[in-house]
Amino acid sequence: MQNPLPNFRIQRIDTRKGTSAPELAELRRKLSPQGNIVSEKGKKLTERVFGKPLTPQQVVETICEDVRQRGTPALLHYSQQLDGHPQTAADFRVDVRKLEDAHRQASPEFLNAVRRIRDNVLRFQKAILHRDVVVEPEAGVRLQHRYWPLKRIGVCVPGGAAAYPSTVLMTVLPAQAAGVAEIAVVAPPTPFGAYNANVLATCYELGIREVYAVGGAQAVAAMAYGTSELPAVDKIVGPGNLFVALAKKYVYGDVDIDSIAGPSEVIVLADSTARPDYIAADMLAQAEHSPGSSLLITWEPQILDRVEQELIRQLQTLERCDLTLDSLAQFGALIIARDETHAIELTDLLAPEHLHIATQNPAAMSAKIRNAGATFLGDYSPVALGDYAAGPSHVLPTGGTARWASGLNANSFLRSGSVIEYSKSALQGISAEISLIAQCEGLTAHERSVTLRTSS
Repeated sequence: MQNPLPNFRIQRIDTRKGTSAPELAELRRKLSPQGNIVSEKGKKLTERVFGKPLTPQQVVETICEDVRQRGTPALLHYSQQLDGHPQTAADFRVDVRKLEDAHRQASPEFLNAVRRIRDNVLRFQKAILHRDVVVEPEAGVRLQHRYWPLKRIGVCVPGGAAAYPSTVLMTVLPAQAAGVAEIAVVAPPTPFGAYNANVLATCYELGIREVYAVGGAQAVAAMAYGTSELPAVDKIVGPGNLFVALAKKYVYGDVDIDSIAGPSEVIVLADSTARPDYIAADMLAQAEHSPGSSLLITWEPQILDRVEQELIRQLQTLERCDLTLDSLAQFGALIIARDETHAIELTDLLAPEHLHIATQNPAAMSAKIRNAGATFLGDYSPVALGDYAAGPSHVLPTGGTARWASGLNANSFLRSGSVIEYSKSALQGISAEISLIAQCEGLTAHERSVTLRTSS
């Protein structure tokens, strides 16, 4: 049969003979945020705005320092130059009446969906919330580990190519579950961002009244350093493009961040029991993010052809077919492993953001895998379920960082501290050990602060 998509190409990698290391290394490199890749259009825009060619990292540093020094005037300048949207300081914060109007005009079906998802997310996020702990190991000793919610956080909501009310749900609700009192949402001044009715209606339904029409690195800098209109926050969360990711990296230390995100990604682990149409659908769901990485790992060679045929068939029905094709070509692969154990090793090596296990016993396989942001088991747990409704946040570690990073959750918005209380007799009981270690370190003032209390 003639291929109806003659330009369709997805890489195949055969790891069974041990000669695939360079190809896997290249996959890992592609999935890591490099900070130096930009389109021709982006290069031309950079030269026009800054008067010279700059790397994305240099662009971000310039914007962040300008916003730090000049505040709102710098924000307005970059909104005009980068987003093509002229603003005044009065336009910067979205009027609450616009939020209320969007909510009032939203369809009952949309608001009911938001409310049901809200209930799912809050139920899960409150269930996993850390609780204070008190330990009294002996008489006269009381140790506490306490948790406090952050006072104020900022949420980045993308709005370049599509609207994302789901991002509002998956960032705001974990923060609210933790007890954060103040939440500011920033979104680009676009029809998909701060001027999108569904985004605004979702914000209003969740009780958010601070929405700002600003995006990109300038929005991150504004939240980190504060401006006359937007007070600084304690933590910045939420996805964005390369410039948002690099800006979050740049301001970290002045403010906390959730992660430095790269392209969205999925690995589907499949055996002969998996349905090729389901596998293809999950792969396409990530690829349509554009960029989005979609990998199939299997030890059943016959699956590869069937999945590729399904990809071709389903691609022809997608609205974002061209963008999805480009993602599959750049970031997609069909990978054949030696056996199940080898497939698990490859998965842990790549440490995907999303892992969908489509095997005869997905729970048993999941128990053997350490590195994944979120894992989805079986035919009826597609990744989109986690993106939109299940309860865990869809803000997850990308680019192999699931080896050490965790997804956003209610505990991400808590800070903890210890409280230590000893009686005199309890202090006397440990004073000899304190004195010995303090003497070894030459810190005699430390030793004296204890012996003064225990010798009298």
